[in-house]
Amino acid sequence: MSEYDIIVIGGGSAGCAVAGRLSEDPSLSVCLIEAGGRNNGVRVKTPGFMPFLPKNTNWQFETVPQPGLNGRTGYQPRGKGLGGSSAINAMVYIRGNHWDYDNWEALGATGWSHKDVLPWFRRSEGNARYGSSHDFDAHHGGDGPLSVVDQKWANPGSHAFVEAARRLQLPLNDDFNGAKQEGFGIYQTTQKNGERWSAARAYVEPAADRANLDVRTHALVRRIIIENGRARGVEFERAGKVVQVFARAAVVLSAGAFGSPQILQLSGIGPGGMLQEHGIPVLVDRGEVGANLQDHIDYVSGFATKSTDSFGSSLAGASRMARAVIEHRRKRTGILTTCWAEAGGFWKMMPDAPAPDVQFHFVPAVLEDHGREKVKGHGFSCHACVLRPESKGTVTLNSADPAAPPRIDPNFLADERDMAVLRAGVRFMHRIFETQPMSDYDPVDRHPIDLYNDAALDELIRNRADTVYHPVGTCRMGSDEASVVDPRLRLRGVEGLYVADASVMPKIVSGNTNAPSIMIGERCAAFVAEDVKAKLLVAA
Repeated sequence: MSEYDIIVIGGGSAGCAVAGRLSEDPSLSVCLIEAGGRNNGVRVKTPGFMPFLPKNTNWQFETVPQPGLNGRTGYQPRGKGLGGSSAINAMVYIRGNHWDYDNWEALGATGWSHKDVLPWFRRSEGNARYGSSHDFDAHHGGDGPLSVVDQKWANPGSHAFVEAARRLQLPLNDDFNGAKQEGFGIYQTTQKNGERWSAARAYVEPAADRANLDVRTHALVRRIIIENGRARGVEFERAGKVVQVFARAAVVLSAGAFGSPQILQLSGIGPGGMLQEHGIPVLVDRGEVGANLQDHIDYVSGFATKSTDSFGSSLAGASRMARAVIEHRRKRTGILTTCWAEAGGFWKMMPDAPAPDVQFHFVPAVLEDHGREKVKGHGFSCHACVLRPESKGTVTLNSADPAAPPRIDPNFLADERDMAVLRAGVRFMHRIFETQPMSDYDPVDRHPIDLYNDAALDELIRNRADTVYHPVGTCRMGSDEASVVDPRLRLRGVEGLYVADASVMPKIVSGNTNAPSIMIGERCAAFVAEDVKAKLLVAA
């Protein structure tokens, strides 16, 4: 086919939800276009193989040099293939704080308050804790397509981290997505039967037999075809050939916080001066396309231990891993069900913060340079990230070549308020490690300094901090004319074009961004279905 009712660009967390939900209506034909592959191999499906994923599952972007990181370039992994980043992430199921969504509405995202988005989170969620009854819990759904489970084989170090927090009189929390977010505990994960449960497995694989859903992988989008102010179709390259497909009703762009602004800019929608520099005809001069980039700046402390409880490089570790591979292949149980970021918590560093401003991720392994540097021995790591950074950056074009990576500038730590929060978060994390039973491991900091010397700590942070993989905001949603999309996710200035992914977030959420991206996809599918049916009714 070359014509469909709806074309969805990008098979990531939001795009899978959009395509899966829209194709539930047999009267609508849907085409899903994805640059990567199917992502259905054993290394993707096995949670514990996350550090050993195939390179073709990751765009492996880099930032421009960051002044706030002492001139270093940052690493920006993004999922490539069906499931997007939900096929390569740590599977932590977090929605963000209730305050985040109420703030969205206050900023002009009408209809996106917490009470408005909660039903869509519940609709997407199949939380095993609550069984099959969708109404079992006011905050959760039990029968949605996205499987969410409690961890059954968390590392002893992860439990020690939570217990140390408790001994510091910090509250425990067994549901970070319930009535309150504050506290410490073991994270719930997006897994099912001991395997990773990506957005593709939740929404697209169950739709594989639907005649009205056409999934085209290994298809690199070159541009959105716009005629007479309307999104008419999509041009992509596949197997060396340029192909055009057309949409009778709508095009939904779900290529992520980097990909969506890049594709819009390649299509002539974006800051006019920048487009002209690259020889791209300006169809819609919209300065905010690619602006408002926000990301969670993150510092990882690594601690060496003599204990071999953790994942690590040793004879004992290798032997345990070999047994674990056999167990997981036979039973889908054991330590290879780890999500790596097994435990953590949310806490407020600044007394005037409206909600927790730092999130911790505890990992039962030593991480250096995003896990790309091999570390001998055993130990633990802990992330501290700034949940609502004030620093903002941009995504623009490096080239008019669709295959070229975008120019990513997160502008990390440009605002001193972010450094103040991160500095406090790193110190707080070390207090937990100095408390029993965490201290019983005799953890040795791999980068020791005087933590209470501001200058020394700031220098360490600028030398080692980087993203924790949550870029958002580059196609901002709002009610003002400068916003890229309106509260129904329709792109301003082009008819029939929607954006649905983390790029539409006006402000970054206080937590991991996979679950909110899926929620956005769910809502967009409903908006598009309503608009398309209304259009067809008028046409009839």
